[in-house]
Amino acid sequence: MLDPVAAQLVVNARVLQLSWLPAAPDEATALVPAALRPRADGEVFLCQYVVDDGSQTSGFGAFSLTYLGLALDGLDAPPAGDIPGGGWWTHYLASSPRVRAYAAARGAPAAPGVTRLELRGEQLTAETRVDGTPIIRTVARVGHTGSRMCSGHHRFLTIRDGELLTADYPYVAEPVSPFEIESVEFLTPEHPVYALRPANPLVIRGGLYSPRVSFAYPPGPHALDDPSAVADLGSGLGSGLPSGS
Repeated sequence: MLDPVAAQLVVNARVLQLSWLPAAPDEATALVPAALRPRADGEVFLCQYVVDDGSQTSGFGAFSLTYLGLALDGLDAPPAGDIPGGGWWTHYLASSPRVRAYAAARGAPAAPGVTRLELRGEQLTAETRVDGTPIIRTVARVGHTGSRMCSGHHRFLTIRDGELLTADYPYVAEPVSPFEIESVEFLTPEHPVYALRPANPLVIRGGLYSPRVSFAYPPGPHALDDPSAVADLGSGLGSGLPSGS
């Protein structure tokens, strides 16, 4: 098992990330601990990504991952067109037992899941499966990378043995342009992720696709000594892609 305190690096992952307003805000925000404050609109974020080769990581090996969660009030919101600056993971579905064990030891709600990203022409389809059953399918219209870069740090909170933990995740991404979300489907009402399904009509708050995203799990994470201080957690965070990935 990887040391959960040690930092880990991933380079050139294929990443689709977006956020939306939920169909049932009360269902969504109920997944956040009472000590934390979700945004009033219940904004949900989703990341679906694939690391194709073990040489792209410092110790994880090849894997795929989908994580979802809620943006927290007090974490700096990025400019329009980008995505949430961080928040609370509600689901963390990884294909690799090594990644799951590492993330779970850091307090992430790690569980098995397989994510696939398929690009045909300008259409990108991202699908997340659990036990072979599709639970989330996202379809986007994507272009090509150019000269634009996104970089910074984002903060995610987890809980381990009843203790709130926090860590800042640095990232560098090369987003494509143009980029447009065509659909987000939650396919399995019986699965717990269904509480985070998007409203109809779909209200996208931001997102991006990049075939090259590099990010790190920093040393730690560290205890959040004063949960009421969550309103101050956004200071100094960048805008763009929340890694945590």
